[in-house]
Amino acid sequence: MLCAVADTHAIIWYIFADTRLSKTAVNTFEKIAIEGNQIAFSSITLAEIVYLSERGCINVDTLNLLLEAINKDNALLVEIPFDQKIAKCLKQVDRTQIPELCDRIIATGVYLNVPIISRDHKIQMSDLETIW
Repeated sequence: MLCAVADTHAIIWYIFADTRLSKTAVNTFEKIAIEGNQIAFSSITLAEIVYLSERGCINVDTLNLLLEAINKDNALLVEIPFDQKIAKCLKQVDRTQIPELCDRIIATGVYLNVPIISRDHKIQMSDLETIW
């Protein structure tokens, strides 16, 4: 069962056990894993990871590590393709609260009706249910 959607930074920090991932977020990842459930992320995260690694902002191995993680049997992380259903949900994410397009694709959480794991203050201050 999908229990949450994680944004790009949360995914990256989880993969590398980075201390910037909040204790609450770490506990959420661990609890969902223990229960045998999954955390989704948008396919846009893959593009963001390529972009960030090309710019030298993140470890160049990030994409490969994420792909390995999602291709394991009983993987905790699962990719959700950006499609027309999620595009329609973008209208439910207030553009005045979350103006950046890539951030608004967190509408994946709206579509799946699950909370969003995100450090982004605009997402946290929005009407969306967030975990951090």
